[in-house]
Amino acid sequence: MTIRQATPKDFDAIYSLVKTAFQTAKVSDGGEQDFVLKLRKGSYIPELELVAEEDGVLIGHIMLTGASIRENGGCFGTLLLAPLSVTLEWRAKGIGAALIREALAKAAALGHSSAVLIGDPGYYGRFGFHSAASISYPGVPGEYTLACELTPGALRNISGAIALPDC
Repeated sequence: MTIRQATPKDFDAIYSLVKTAFQTAKVSDGGEQDFVLKLRKGSYIPELELVAEEDGVLIGHIMLTGASIRENGGCFGTLLLAPLSVTLEWRAKGIGAALIREALAKAAALGHSSAVLIGDPGYYGRFGFHSAASISYPGVPGEYTLACELTPGALRNISGAIALPDC
């Protein structure tokens, strides 16, 4: 398995992969593949869209895009990890974990200080994400709003709602 940066020629395959992967996900609104398209039009960071490939076939995908945490007119730039997709036959084989680790390492190397996501704390906790009581996302219970500091202390004293795009 190889992890590499996605290229425009991968975009159709990524659309199909995300759509198919979320058809069997525990939680899905059915529009994750369209969310990827929307994210590419916003604060898109090409270096942080990665794919996992096996024998020339895409089996996984992850994106980190620019986002913000906003409160009382203030704005703190962060990254949004969304979505993470792995095809059904490759789940529980470490593909998602490898994509997350590689994406976060690249983000840190590019100078980003934090990332947020909406997801399962039981899964994402092992990658440094934790419930962030001071950070929210409209309509999502607080325990599923997770944050990770790529730079120690980056989120100290930061509170507010996650928003797209970035600051």
